[in-house]
Amino acid sequence: MTGSEVPPSFRLAYVPGVTPTKWVRIWNERLPDIPLTLVAVSTDEAFDVLRGRGADAGFVRLPVDREDLSAIPLYTETTVVVVPKDHIVAAVDEVTSEDLADEIVLHPLDDTLDWERPPGQPAFERPATTADAVELVAAGIGLLVVPQSLARLHHRKDLTYRPVTDAPESRVALSWPQDATTDLVEDFIGIVRGRTVNSSRGRAQAPAAPAAPTKAKRPETGGGARRKPAAGKSSGKSTSGRNPRGGGSGGAKGGAKGGAKGGAKGGAKGGAKRGKPRGRS
Repeated sequence: MTGSEVPPSFRLAYVPGVTPTKWVRIWNERLPDIPLTLVAVSTDEAFDVLRGRGADAGFVRLPVDREDLSAIPLYTETTVVVVPKDHIVAAVDEVTSEDLADEIVLHPLDDTLDWERPPGQPAFERPATTADAVELVAAGIGLLVVPQSLARLHHRKDLTYRPVTDAPESRVALSWPQDATTDLVEDFIGIVRGRTVNSSRGRAQAPAAPAAPTKAKRPETGGGARRKPAAGKSSGKSTSGRNPRGGGSGGAKGGAKGGAKGGAKGGAKGGAKRGKPRGRS
């Protein structure tokens, strides 16, 4: 490798709430010689990082501008409301936006939900980040509606959360620049989509094992091995002067039986004739 060559690597961006651990582990198992570097980005800056080639691909939240970015939707998150543990909402299993109508609901500037109109009563000012909003919830200033992964990310012992059944949902996708769909990007797409190492759509294919050689059959010729005569058939050779058993078993048996029968019959007849008294002259 010359000094101007750079060894291959893969940079993966991810927004808060996304846990790429599983996919990174599979990457390291399949491509141990190509290091994968994680790049933590905010939701707002994720697309600029991809366009500026700060990462080869990234886990982002939809929507994605499809003019220059490709995206594969992966999953949809449950939306929850974060409340203090002693709040009345903590006593139920789930709520609706209408249940929050009289509550102050914080709407941070990095909100990931596409609200037509946020529920509840607005605060005097919007928190800069979701992390700031969580601190305000803990201080009893208001409530916060976020994707469940963000509620888990900013978990506190004095807070809990409940699903909001009619709130907008956040969808997570894998995105990358359309004009930079490299082989490594294709490899990572295969991992995310659950393709196996030997998948027909995978880039790297294992070479097929050579077929085992087959044993050639000997051609049928006139000089082949002699066949053993079938039982009960004569071999076609003369058996004169030989033991009758030397021939075919059927022929020997039949000949012996016929000879014995004929000889016995003839002998008996002849004997009876010779034993008849001759008349006196």
